[in-house]
Amino acid sequence: MTYMHVPPIAQSVEAKRKVALGVTAVFITQFVSFLFINGRNIAQPQMIAEFDGMALFAWLIALPALAGSIATLLFGKLSDIYGRRAILLLCIGIFLLGLGLTTQSTSMVFLVAAATFMSIGHFPIVPFCFAAIGDLFAPSERAKWTGLLNLPGGVAALIGPVLGGIMAQSVFGWRGLYWGTIPLIGVAGILVAVTLPKNTQHIKPKIDWLGALVMAIATTMLIIGFSRVGAPGQALVGVMLLILSVVAWVGFVQIEKRAEAPILDPQVLFNRTFITAASAGLLSFFGIVGIVAYSPIFVQGVMQVSPAVSGSMLTPYTVLSAFMGIPAGFLIAKTKRYKWMYLISYPIVALSLFAMWRFTASTPIWFYVLVTGVAGFGLGVIPTVNTLVAQFAVPRRLLGVAVGAIFFFQMVGIAVAPAILGLVQSSAPDLESGLQLVFLMGAVAMTISLLLIATIPQISVDDEVPEKAAPSRLSFPMDIDTLRKLPAERDTFSILETVDIHTGERPILCLPELPLWVLRWRERPSNNR
Repeated sequence: MTYMHVPPIAQSVEAKRKVALGVTAVFITQFVSFLFINGRNIAQPQMIAEFDGMALFAWLIALPALAGSIATLLFGKLSDIYGRRAILLLCIGIFLLGLGLTTQSTSMVFLVAAATFMSIGHFPIVPFCFAAIGDLFAPSERAKWTGLLNLPGGVAALIGPVLGGIMAQSVFGWRGLYWGTIPLIGVAGILVAVTLPKNTQHIKPKIDWLGALVMAIATTMLIIGFSRVGAPGQALVGVMLLILSVVAWVGFVQIEKRAEAPILDPQVLFNRTFITAASAGLLSFFGIVGIVAYSPIFVQGVMQVSPAVSGSMLTPYTVLSAFMGIPAGFLIAKTKRYKWMYLISYPIVALSLFAMWRFTASTPIWFYVLVTGVAGFGLGVIPTVNTLVAQFAVPRRLLGVAVGAIFFFQMVGIAVAPAILGLVQSSAPDLESGLQLVFLMGAVAMTISLLLIATIPQISVDDEVPEKAAPSRLSFPMDIDTLRKLPAERDTFSILETVDIHTGERPILCLPELPLWVLRWRERPSNNR
């Protein structure tokens, strides 16, 4: 049998071709996902009008966000075990089925249920696209390509609303948007199946289903609790749900510490860099929701600007927030630093919201456009940097969990912020003062985020994070030959030699998670003392 020798250059070319195809699949998948999101936002009013469903509109936002956030965290863990390609294809399949179910809606309840099911597949797609970039590139290259991954989202933000409006006004109505998305995401799924590498763990650990259940309960009570706090006559129910949520989260943390394959690995959960970025990112959504959801109400209801003009006034914010991630990624790749970007972007957004707090009915349109555009300049940087920091902070084995967890925190912020901001707004005597309080609340939240993010460590963006050894459960006593084999199997443990006072034997005990950098073994003869 003869073997063909493949020159190193040919191997390099083949590897680059595979990476290029993988990147193309990820970019197209990201584009279709964002295109649907932007188009659906425009088509939603027609959906609500058809079913006279304004009373259930809040649930059309909250329940999909709840299901999507839980699915993102759970699928993130599964993607680290079974590979990004397999779980991304599963999500695309659920998304496809959800699109088809939604087109068959006959009532608002059916629509909410179908949208909730669809979000189980749709919400994790964007985080997994970012995680797939982490799989395809070394740490030194991730920043540049993660920044470029904002490009399809930015293009979709420009054409998605127009496409959604055209489809909603066509003979197909809002259902046309859903039917049109099915072949697009189908093509993306085929490309993912053909081009992405099949990266799986050789050993399939037992999934922490108990942790997943407790996490789902804790998240559900948290989101519903905040929504009930602001509802008339249901404040006590909301407070009780929030207390139960805290108890459930404490239980979840304890379960994850002991789980063989935790949903949220302790290397992520207790990572100072990750938790600082995630917490600040969650709080930042108070500012984002204030600008995106409440500032158009201020423009139309207080400044008395028409809806058409109002939409164009927010366009600079939308464009800048969509595209700023691209230069952010390139700058991190060039400077090898990310903390300075946090210390610029968070103050910019906080100052912009403080300026919006002083908006009145006589505020000039140009000033509104300027302030929100500056806010978009700052906010566009934060999600990209957060995603990169999540990848830099953990080993490659945990990329899916880390990126999924970052997006999980963001989705919780999306679900919680409207409830709290709505409560603040309703406490004011009139619309203008209520919206001013909303902007002030967003500014305060961004200021707290700034104080948090100022404490984030600056870690390397070029090197892979080493694995930490998992706690070992070893049988005792252990002979010296078995003990000598352990350094090849485990990274960190320490040795404790004890003496049995009755027999004089010296059994060896291994204590996990206590690093011993240099191990030299020497047999000692057993003797009675």
